[in-house]
Amino acid sequence: MQRIHFLRATLAALALAAASTGFAQTWPSRPVRMVIPFPPGGTLDTIGRLLAQKLGEQTGQTFIVENRAGGNGIIGADVVSKAPADGYTLLFNASTFTTAPMTMKSVPYDVVKDFTPVALVAKAPLSVAVNKNLPVTDVKSLIAYAKAHPGKMTFAVGSIGSAGHLSTELLKRAGGGLDYLIVPYKGTAPAFQDLIGGQIDGFIDPILGSLQYHKSGMVKVIAVTSAARATSLPNVPTVAESIPGYEFYSWYGLWGPAKLPPAVTQRLNAEVNKALGTDMRETLNAQGLLLTPGSVDEFVKFQQADMERSRKIIVEGNIHVE
Repeated sequence: MQRIHFLRATLAALALAAASTGFAQTWPSRPVRMVIPFPPGGTLDTIGRLLAQKLGEQTGQTFIVENRAGGNGIIGADVVSKAPADGYTLLFNASTFTTAPMTMKSVPYDVVKDFTPVALVAKAPLSVAVNKNLPVTDVKSLIAYAKAHPGKMTFAVGSIGSAGHLSTELLKRAGGGLDYLIVPYKGTAPAFQDLIGGQIDGFIDPILGSLQYHKSGMVKVIAVTSAARATSLPNVPTVAESIPGYEFYSWYGLWGPAKLPPAVTQRLNAEVNKALGTDMRETLNAQGLLLTPGSVDEFVKFQQADMERSRKIIVEGNIHVE
């Protein structure tokens, strides 16, 4: 009797695997919707549209980008969490996707239980930018200045719980318990306006945002948060050159709804990795982004480790959306 049950279970598993593989071979047979839960025009949207174009070219089907902004990315992500797990509705999002539920009182989904990680697409080193008139030139002099003026320095954050926010909190502790005020803004544009105008002393955000202002002399980028110097800012030191071990990134990935068929997940992962080896790499590297081809399992482990690290910073910094 036990042998019969075992055989039935084995046959059922084989049938499911065969069905999944067959589905993956025919996928995609119609247009695929890629939801980006923020407005058009930002870094996330730029990367997502490039990826959608490449995936469409490779698969012979249209990948339609749908911007579903609102709720710090919650609205668009919720749409994907409730979509059929058939590979025709995907989520392209930034690392704030995994940290938002840690800072908000109510989120209608569980990042781990309600989504299938597909691929880590890119990491974005952050830049430590300061007002051009601030008498600091690197992280060491920034730390010295902050300690000499306790409670007087101000750092902007584009949104609560963003990579820039967590990096700014981490710098507080890594720099030896710095006492500066963190000022939340509704987006990066107004934060840069006040940084340029001198109402704010510093702002940590992805390099792409500060690059134009740094090159024009409107702000000073004194460090980058990547392990190695950024190709787009080769003369700017890393934070780690002053604080060994300091490293922080914003990052971008692709997810499907929970229970996405494994064969479809693997097919999507392979197509993303293929796209990252095209001229897309040169385009995004020029904007300070590091493309990150890898397996599904590698993405799952990366997400888990990043969430654990972020949760520690959020709890220690008492970060939450009012």
